[in-house]
Amino acid sequence: MPSARFPIALRYLVVALLCAVPLPALGQGAPAAPRAFIDGTGPGWRTLGEADFVDVNGHADTWSWRGDLLVSTGEPIGVMRTRDTVANFEIVVEWRHLRSAGNSGLFVWVPATALAALAPGVLPKAGIEVQMLDHGYAAQHQQRTGTVADWFTTNGDIFAVGESKLQPFAPTSPNGSRSFPRKQLGRGVGEWNHYYVRGINGEVRLWVNGEEVSGGSGAQPRTGYLCLEAEGSPIEFRNIRLRELP
Repeated sequence: MPSARFPIALRYLVVALLCAVPLPALGQGAPAAPRAFIDGTGPGWRTLGEADFVDVNGHADTWSWRGDLLVSTGEPIGVMRTRDTVANFEIVVEWRHLRSAGNSGLFVWVPATALAALAPGVLPKAGIEVQMLDHGYAAQHQQRTGTVADWFTTNGDIFAVGESKLQPFAPTSPNGSRSFPRKQLGRGVGEWNHYYVRGINGEVRLWVNGEEVSGGSGAQPRTGYLCLEAEGSPIEFRNIRLRELP
């Protein structure tokens, strides 16, 4: 009769081997990636503060710094850009909406031409948007239109804006223009969300609260400014950290 301990030991060995095998990164048809909570510390990382940003088309009180906390009234609609352009990079940013149905985002690889002479109340017509949307936005849309929105989510969509191009990773919106998150990991109004965004050679990927959820490849252009967005509602940002890559 076989030893009763052997099947148990074998199971432990199989589990150990499976845990040792790295899972592929998120992509079209690829399994979901493991959790990877990047805090933006270590070699090459630097914290971004007031001196690292330039207001593009806001009013004097649209953006304000309170120590390391960046606060936006959300009005007028517009953006604040990094002082310098980036190509390959990693960025960490924590954010929270202060009002239900808040709307904001991080724009990636915005060309200078899309920011030149941009009037207040207007968003850039190029770049890749990594959306920061409060869950109340979906409820507001349903109340206003009487329909459940199927063309956006509130958990970290990624999509090309205007003249820019991107091939979104699956799953996508019905028209194929947005990469929809594989999991619903966004936290609601008043709660802090952690975004880790990586952009390399035209491929951009988003981790929401420690887990990769959406992305795309083939971005054009694949160099430019990073921009934080004011879009009509108050929002706070903190722990903004950047590492530029070769």
